[in-house]
Amino acid sequence: MPRDEPTRQLALRGRDRYFDTLRAVALIRVVAYHTFGWAWAGLVFPSMGVMFALAGSLMARSLRRPALSVIRSRVRRLLVPFWAWGSVVVLAMLIHGWMPDWRLVLWVVPLGDPPGNSWAAQAWEILWYLRCYLWFVLLSPLLLRVFRRAPVPVLLLSLVPITLFETGTLPYPGAGGRLGAAICDFSIFLFCWLLGFAHRDGLLAKWRARPVVLLSLSALAVGGWYAFGHQGEYGTYDLDDVPLAQALWSAGFVTLLMYAKVARRIDFARLARHRRLDRVVTVFNARAVTIYLWHEIALILAVPVIDQFWNVPAFERWLPLESQWFLFAVGWVLIAIAVPLFGWVEDVAAGRRPRLLPGAGTKATTGA
Repeated sequence: MPRDEPTRQLALRGRDRYFDTLRAVALIRVVAYHTFGWAWAGLVFPSMGVMFALAGSLMARSLRRPALSVIRSRVRRLLVPFWAWGSVVVLAMLIHGWMPDWRLVLWVVPLGDPPGNSWAAQAWEILWYLRCYLWFVLLSPLLLRVFRRAPVPVLLLSLVPITLFETGTLPYPGAGGRLGAAICDFSIFLFCWLLGFAHRDGLLAKWRARPVVLLSLSALAVGGWYAFGHQGEYGTYDLDDVPLAQALWSAGFVTLLMYAKVARRIDFARLARHRRLDRVVTVFNARAVTIYLWHEIALILAVPVIDQFWNVPAFERWLPLESQWFLFAVGWVLIAIAVPLFGWVEDVAAGRRPRLLPGAGTKATTGA
């Protein structure tokens, strides 16, 4: 096969390896953050903003088809893996004394945060992302219609709600409850989702570089200032705990990432020449939901696994059992086990033949 043939075949499949790589990096950063708890991780790479922007772009592309069929497909691809994962978590919580109520319905359709007990909190606290993603999918036909009427004003105005909420100008509906949390997260990442629309509609290529860069740097500056300037109020500068800073920083960062792709014509197509690395990126994208859902359980299980290593004198002497980096490594080993064990559910949800591991050219099962 000629040297450029892998690149050509990848292009024919319609894959964008730049976006695929961004999604893979975002997932790695999420696992690292939940392992080490680095407050600065979101400043280096705002994973959730990146993933929502990529999902928004894919959603806009999908909405060239009838909206109802697109929503049905996206919801199925999200909920089927969620149900498989949730059945394990719910059963474990029941065994550990959890008594469910009517809110158990949120484990079927997570329009709000599903309930749970403190024993499994580390596992189910990540579900806010699926809930927020589901909201965006359901509202995308309306959002896309509004966006296309006045793209730039709508994009800029999308940062107004979170600003009003977080400055106290406008109270959250149902503040302190599930509705308030859902509206907060939706408002934080609304800009990123709409930016995905802008990319898919080809608007980024029409924008002048100077205004885009200046506005993006301004958003980064204000977001960073707000995060560090309000540490007394929030107790940290971690973007995950400072909603307005998260919204502004993600908006500026993701805009630069996506605009650079268009302006510099970045596609990472040559990644196809590095078959092993390309395969890793493929697996991350085709199993994004599986990796996201199961990574916290992997990190939880890594602790008792490492505890058993202490019973082997050679392991105790030669392995860095107390290091968080070792926990990180064992966590990824367990994630690697979870991918073939549970990842095939994403194929079923997408209507494809189940595979233990996706091959080259396999499409990601969600826009997540």
